[in-house]
Amino acid sequence: MSGGGPELLHGLPPILDAGIKTLILGSFPSPASLAAEQYYGHRQNQFWRLLGALLGEPLPDLTYADRQRTLLRHRVGVWDVYRQCLRQGALDAAIQAAEVNDFSRLQSEAPALRSICFNGQSAGKFAGWFAQRGYLICVLPSTSPAYTLAFEGKLAAWRAAGIKVADDE
Repeated sequence: MSGGGPELLHGLPPILDAGIKTLILGSFPSPASLAAEQYYGHRQNQFWRLLGALLGEPLPDLTYADRQRTLLRHRVGVWDVYRQCLRQGALDAAIQAAEVNDFSRLQSEAPALRSICFNGQSAGKFAGWFAQRGYLICVLPSTSPAYTLAFEGKLAAWRAAGIKVADDE
């Protein structure tokens, strides 16, 4: 885009299937994630390390395809609240003209889905919409390096939300 203004960006397809019970929603992929075509593709984002600790899996060491399969095996999906937006840089505060993903498809594509966990406050702005539709919701500390809570604090909060191995239920 000429003129140095925000660029229209398109998000990533969801990681979900009919068996997921928990969906983790972020706001929108970072430039590094979009370039890699992977959720949480920025090397400093703590998402894969944190989920790996919660699920007892070596997620940071796996290929992206194996990460996706492992999450689905644990009945965890990943998506973002925005389908596309204008944004210059990586910060959620820079998101403009955002278009929300079509969440009406969740009932048919993920009928076992029971809880929605929001990765950060920006995504958490959508909690009310999901709560009105009967989902259990929780807004968690962002795994972004821009949110400076120590890893241990983030892990404790995410663990308290009950994200764990689905077979434990």
